[in-house]
Parts: sequence; C-alpha cells; structure tokens
Amino acid sequence: PVAGFGGGTIYYPTSTASGTFGAVAISPGFLGTQSAVAWLGPRLASQGFVVFVIDTLSTWDPPDSRATQLLAALDHLTQQSSVRSRVDATRLGVMGHSMGGGGSLRAAVQRPALQAAIPLTPWHTTKSWPSVQVPTMVIGAENDSVAPVASHSEPFYTTLPSTVDKAYLELNNANHFAPNSANTTIAKYSISWLKRFIDNDTRYEQFLCPAPRPSTLIEEYRDTCPHS
Repeated sequence: PVAGFGGGTIYYPTSTASGTFGAVAISPGFLGTQSAVAWLGPRLASQGFVVFVIDTLSTWDPPDSRATQLLAALDHLTQQSSVRSRVDATRLGVMGHSMGGGGSLRAAVQRPALQAAIPLTPWHTTKSWPSVQVPTMVIGAENDSVAPVASHSEPFYTTLPSTVDKAYLELNNANHFAPNSANTTIAKYSISWLKRFIDNDTRYEQFLCPAPRPSTLIEEYRDTCPHS
C-alpha cells in the first residue's frame, strides 16, 4: 500500500559494498502504465541507482498531478520502502515520458533540492520554466507529432534559466514514443546526466561536454558546457 501515487516497481543494485545510492522516480505518459518505461529500471539500476518506475493513480492524470506523484514516490522510497536504507535521500532525481516528462519539470519547480530532472519527449501546457533550479536534460524527438519539439521540448529548454546546468538532446528521425522501448542514445545520455549531477561523478562530464555533434542518432544537441 502506498499513498499519493499508484504504486510501482523498484529496481536496485543488489550489492551494498559501495554504500548508499542515488535514486530516480520515473513516470509514464498519458494513458501509459509503468510497463511503458520499465526498460529504464534495470538499465539505470545496473549503473548504480535505485530506480522507482511508477504507475499513476489514473492513466489520465495531467502533468502537474504526475509531478505530485513523482515526489510522493520519492518520499515513499526514502522513508517507507524496503530498500530505503540503500538510498541517499539527498541524491534524488525525476524522469518521465510525455505528460510524465511535463510532470518531471513541475516536480523540479516544486522541489528544488532535487539533483537532476530528465523530461523525455515531454508534454505540458506551460511553455516557460524560468524558476527551475535543478540540472535538467530535455530529450525531444525530431518527428514528434504529439509533443512537437518546436512547441514543447525546445521552449522548455530555452526558458530554463541560464544559471542552471541544462542540456537539450533531440533524437534524429524519432517519434514521440521513442522512450517507450530500449534506446541506447536515451540511456547513454540519461545515465551520464544522472551520474554527473546525482552522484557528482565528474568522470561522466566527458560524455556531455563538449556537446555531441549531430549524427545518425542525434539531430541536435545543446548544452551549457562546462558544467558548474
């Protein structure tokens, strides 16, 4: 039983030899369940994170409700879950797909103590995010017809304050649902961002700065290199 969100699945490193781990809560998008983004659970956990892939109270929940639920999931993870002793409650982040991505932006506004946010092909009616203080990587998709980058991911990125570490990755020739299946490009840069800002592991800076050049996988990449 959980309060404030729809439950979910926790993925975590089984070894405790390295002490505690940073943690990430991940929300699916509109009409989606945890299964839509479940591939991220083991992929991120294998790199040293506790990952909570959640279900929302209703698959119809709008982005701001998903924000509240992501934060409730982090609270449950750090305070009540069976793996709470493995989690460093000062090293937390949020991710989400579509409306869950919009929710991750709102969660970053509501809880500036978060260490990282990664909206995946995010959707939100709010287009400007000048109050975000959390290091944020926005991942958009070139051929997204549900949340077109010109009206979602790009303005989300450009309106983040210049004082915050931020990046914009646009997947080449990809659509809105690219985050719903295993994607090496999403995984590589998400892991690098989470390692850099949740774990403060500067070894991962090399994968983020200098900004990767356009390729068959990346349509565009922007970043505030070097990171603070």
